[in-house]
Amino acid sequence: MKILVTGAAGYIGNNTVRRLVETGKPVRAMVRNVEKAKKRLADVADRVEFVQGDVTDRESLKPLMSGVTTVIHLVAIALEKSGQTYENINYQGTVNTVDAANEAAVNRFINMSQNGADSSSPFRFLKSKGRAQDYVAQYAPNWTALRPSAIFGPQDEFFNSIARLVRLTPLVYPLIGGGTATFQPVSVDDVTEAIVRSIDDDTTIGKELGLGGPEVLTLGEIERRIIQALDSRRIFFPAPAWLLRGPVFFMERILPGSPVSTSLLDLLAVPNIVEENALVNHFKMNPVPFDGEHISYLKNNSLGVAVRTIFKGETVN
Repeated sequence: MKILVTGAAGYIGNNTVRRLVETGKPVRAMVRNVEKAKKRLADVADRVEFVQGDVTDRESLKPLMSGVTTVIHLVAIALEKSGQTYENINYQGTVNTVDAANEAAVNRFINMSQNGADSSSPFRFLKSKGRAQDYVAQYAPNWTALRPSAIFGPQDEFFNSIARLVRLTPLVYPLIGGGTATFQPVSVDDVTEAIVRSIDDDTTIGKELGLGGPEVLTLGEIERRIIQALDSRRIFFPAPAWLLRGPVFFMERILPGSPVSTSLLDLLAVPNIVEENALVNHFKMNPVPFDGEHISYLKNNSLGVAVRTIFKGETVN
């Protein structure tokens, strides 16, 4: 009996697949490009069943559910690109996956939601994730939802993007949005551990579990830790969100690998803090802090990497 992981080649997806393999779970990895996925998961590829699927294509999902007992749904986008929207990926993609799981009589559904997700949110990203979770809660079989704060790790986009921007801005660096936005950075290893533990933990059924690290940090504190991890120094200047809207609007339209959008900039107004941290309260874990050796991976962001990812849109990791 298989565990189907949607978005298995993505950031959280490939880490989840590896953790499942480590625990001896049989994994069916749903990806859009099988060959690329096999390269990214080369170290465990011989122990994973790869299948091609697209959450926007309802018919493509049905045969992939055969023999599946648990679905781990990870497909989502934070940036809208190439015709992909929050509504058709985050919301409708989840609806399609839940419906396919029900048709196949899947027994368990783990949904990767988002801290702050709310169907009544004025922010489209959080609204799409909130609507998706509402559908999961109403229709998915024996569901559990995980709501992480900003996730850090070697393949993350958020913190690596800040590091790349540091490489491109010598001497001075903006305190984005004034540096006052709050986050509770959580390690990708802790998130994947919570996913895997939830599968066989019936006490998580019907619950939305917040996942956060051990510290609440302002964006200014995060920027300083990233610059320290890069062995760099910068002079900071406050850059309120309204001041950045113009440059960000320009960046997202001309740069193939723009690390930010006006939609994400707006989200700085929403505290990304986990009120009840299930990593501690439920799973009895000691969350990994966003500091020291745990963020040493940021050093991999050389000037060349920054140029290739932001100006050419290349995928580095």
